[in-house]
Amino acid sequence: MFYKGEDEGYRQPLAGISQKTLVYGKESLLTEFRLSRGSHLPQHSHPQEQTGYMVSGRMLLSIGSEEFEAEPGDSWCIPGGVEHGALILEDSVAVEIFSPIRTDYIP
Repeated sequence: MFYKGEDEGYRQPLAGISQKTLVYGKESLLTEFRLSRGSHLPQHSHPQEQTGYMVSGRMLLSIGSEEFEAEPGDSWCIPGGVEHGALILEDSVAVEIFSPIRTDYIP
C-alpha cells in the first residue's frame, strides 16, 4: 500500500483534533493527527499498542500516572489497555502507529 500526501480526507472526532489514516496492513496502522492549541484529548484506553512521534508543536501527554511534555522529535509508546490523554499546548502534528490495527480507523 502506498499513500501520496494530500490535505483531504481528515475526520474530526473531537473539537480541535483531526486524524487521517495514511496506510495500514494486516498488523499495523499509521495515522496522522493534526491538533489545535488548547484542544484536549480526554483520558481513554483501547486494546491496541500505540507508538507515536511528535512532528511539530507541543503537547502534555499523560500515560497512566506519568506526564510528559512532547516536543518535535520526541516519541512515546502506550501499551494496550493503559489510560492516556493529552492537552495540546501548541498547534501540533503527530504520527502514530497502532498494532493490531484499529478497524475504526480504516477509511
